[in-house]
Amino acid sequence: MKIAIIGYGVMGKLVERLALEKGNEIGAVIDEGDRNLFPGEVARKLAGCDVAIDFSHGMGVRRNVEACVLAKVPVVVGTTGWAEQLREVEAVVNDGGGACVYGANFSIGVNLFYRIADFAAELFAKFPEYEPFIEEQHHSRKKDAPSGTALKIEEIAEAALERGSGEKVRVPVVSTRAGNIPGTHRLGFDGPADQISLEHMARSREGFASGALLAAEWIVGRTGFFEFSAVLDREGK
Repeated sequence: MKIAIIGYGVMGKLVERLALEKGNEIGAVIDEGDRNLFPGEVARKLAGCDVAIDFSHGMGVRRNVEACVLAKVPVVVGTTGWAEQLREVEAVVNDGGGACVYGANFSIGVNLFYRIADFAAELFAKFPEYEPFIEEQHHSRKKDAPSGTALKIEEIAEAALERGSGEKVRVPVVSTRAGNIPGTHRLGFDGPADQISLEHMARSREGFASGALLAAEWIVGRTGFFEFSAVLDREGK
């Protein structure tokens, strides 16, 4: 594949390294120097690419997706901090006949954790004495808090608790930003006599980059707006 990299920070450079190791080609790099370009200008830079992978900033996601739709280049969006624009971006993709895979987290392990969280929350819904909570920790350089992953776990847990009990339950989320803490997410259930805690800790960023490349391979030749879970579902078949 000829891949366009949007956002050339730590993640963008990691995606580049892994992509080249897998025999892919880098067709374009859109970095900070291009932040003031309009969608049409970015689209011209994407010409000839098979797919784009965006690990830039949440504020630039809509422009980047518009550019990919104009260039007819499918895009994988690994950037977080743009949840409030989700429906707008979905409309841009669907109205323009484009293709996009997005996710709060492209780690395969995290996406399996989502499914464990869903199952666990539905089990605990029958025992209201166990109160749910979410804790997430990251290094001090991470800008968004709570993380997109924590918000996704919150969404999953609340839906499962409501499904299991028939009542709305709010799951509180606590965020910590300090030092060089690796990305850690914890879903817990605290009862009068004990506490159960489910935890995912990321050892490196390579899992995110590998998942993004898996999504890039999958989205080529498709149209539509997909969450990363769709990639995993079809990979398993």
